[in-house]
Amino acid sequence: MPEPLANATAIMEFLLLGLPDDQGLQILCASLFLLMYLVALTGNLLIITLTTTDWRLQAPMYFFLRNLSLIDICYISATVPKSILNSVVHSYSISFAGCAAQVFLVIGFAGAEFALLLAMSYDRYAAICHPLHYEAIMSRGTCVRMVTASWFSGCVYGSLHVAGTFSVRFCGSNIVHQFFCDIPSLLVLACPGDQILEYAFIIGSCGLAFVCFALMVVSYVHIFSTVLRIPSTQGRFKAFSTCLPHLTVVTLFLFSGFIAYLGSASESPSTLNVFMSVLYSLLPPSLNPVIYSLRNADMKVALSKFWGGKNAV
Repeated sequence: MPEPLANATAIMEFLLLGLPDDQGLQILCASLFLLMYLVALTGNLLIITLTTTDWRLQAPMYFFLRNLSLIDICYISATVPKSILNSVVHSYSISFAGCAAQVFLVIGFAGAEFALLLAMSYDRYAAICHPLHYEAIMSRGTCVRMVTASWFSGCVYGSLHVAGTFSVRFCGSNIVHQFFCDIPSLLVLACPGDQILEYAFIIGSCGLAFVCFALMVVSYVHIFSTVLRIPSTQGRFKAFSTCLPHLTVVTLFLFSGFIAYLGSASESPSTLNVFMSVLYSLLPPSLNPVIYSLRNADMKVALSKFWGGKNAV
């Protein structure tokens, strides 16, 4: 019998031990995770409410933003509540099926978010570079098809990575040095040579994401060159105020993902590995509402109207 096959073990559950062993530090991490989760949940729910109820926020950009907020809520909910619960009850196990489901949800929602961010960049390109044809280009049907394609691509993306990750045989330990089931930490536990398929998926995914980001940069070069030709200072400011937050979100999301998945995972605890996962999985959903609501004039007006109405009641 080959040695890797002899060493393979039937794992029924994994232990998520990415947080510090010290009880006080675990409570601190759980508190920070809870704070970030509440910020993300509150901010994204507020954006969904505003873009649904305010008639000024019915343009395609806000239709995409509403879906982005929904994805962010699902994305951060796939990991943080389980991690907080583990810290509170001091039980760090997750079933094999639960771990596979977590990988599918995290990767699926991440893929859907990136696809939606691409759609949003195309919307900004059409609005600024082709304003006379904008309504025809970004019709209601086109927007719905783009959002549907984003959700569908996320499902396909998640399914591929679950198949690639859990088709391996696991040798030895079932300890995952992360606060959730992420692919690099799981591949460390696989028998030597079994990770090739998933590594190919990861490299292919990163390559495709980089190509899409390069195309997005080219589109933003056209956008900024068009904006700089706008004679009105107020017009230039409005255009930049809608484009720069989006570019910030895309850059943060994409490069934090590159760091998390192309960085080194190890069999021993690593603060850097946990930090990279926090950067990739918690920060974008928490910052998206802040970036879009504080830098967008229409969102600020709608927010003021919303709170003013609440105070008046």
